Amino acid sequence: MTQWTRGRVMVTGGGGFLGKAVVARLEAAGATDIFVPRSADFDLRTVEGINSALFDGRPDTVIHLAAVVGGIGANRENPGRFFYDNAIMGIQLIEHARLAGVSKFVTIGTVCSYPKFAPVPFSEDDLWDGYPEETNAPYGLAKKMLLVQSQAYREQYGFNATYLIPVNLYGPGDNFDPRSSHVIPALIRKCVEAREAGRDQIEVWGTGSASREFIYVDDAAQGIVLGAERYDGPDPVNLGTGQEIKIRDLVQTIVGLTGFGGEVRWDPTKPDGQPRRALDTSRALEQFGFSAQTSFDVGLTETVRWYSRNRGALRSQV
Repeated sequence: MTQWTRGRVMVTGGGGFLGKAVVARLEAAGATDIFVPRSADFDLRTVEGINSALFDGRPDTVIHLAAVVGGIGANRENPGRFFYDNAIMGIQLIEHARLAGVSKFVTIGTVCSYPKFAPVPFSEDDLWDGYPEETNAPYGLAKKMLLVQSQAYREQYGFNATYLIPVNLYGPGDNFDPRSSHVIPALIRKCVEAREAGRDQIEVWGTGSASREFIYVDDAAQGIVLGAERYDGPDPVNLGTGQEIKIRDLVQTIVGLTGFGGEVRWDPTKPDGQPRRALDTSRALEQFGFSAQTSFDVGLTETVRWYSRNRGALRSQV
């Protein structure tokens, strides 16, 4: 018998891209009592919404995935909103979960919290050694404050609050809305639509020199569930693959997988974002036995296939 078979778990953001995968992993682990507070019913930016969710859910464990987030463009356009919404939601949720007697609180942080020029691969011990990349800083700092709160609450109140940091996610069911999507779904959609329209070129932001690490959504969900089940420490833990790819190489891979035969034009007037991004994943392996299993080639192929099968239903996303 595990904690999932004998307790109630609340997953904020459980209806989202990562949340659906986490809920599926919890069910596979034996959880039968999962509560997902929907934003239409519970505004987790307000004390009223939080207390209503905690009253209805009566959770023993909270996994806090809910976030207001987007790609570089969305971050540049909404720095105030991304800071406030993410900070106020997390801070109040942790406080009221403590008051409600929640046994364990798992916060999902963001790789955007790391310093712009952190040594690669990013170690959790380097998290405070500099300011985040500017376009991501408000969001990244808002989420990092929840780590401070978790550690402070553990010290003062004995509150079992832990903090996991997944790298960039991708996979079937991702957000393909060009107004807010991240790099992989944005590129897949751009290439497929250009191919279908017979266009001979696409434009991509930046120079292509930056690098990123990506983790398949089902692997990230597995890491979160294992961490929630097995890890009770105060220190943050990275969830990733430990492998990075240059954006230029990523674009060429997606061009090949989508069958787009035109030219890729780079717009160097647009930001590259953080110069490099790759994680040291040794702590997750040591602390709770997590190692990502899906190769990037397999995961990316599955993501392109999913979009190709479902793009008709996504055309309403302007």
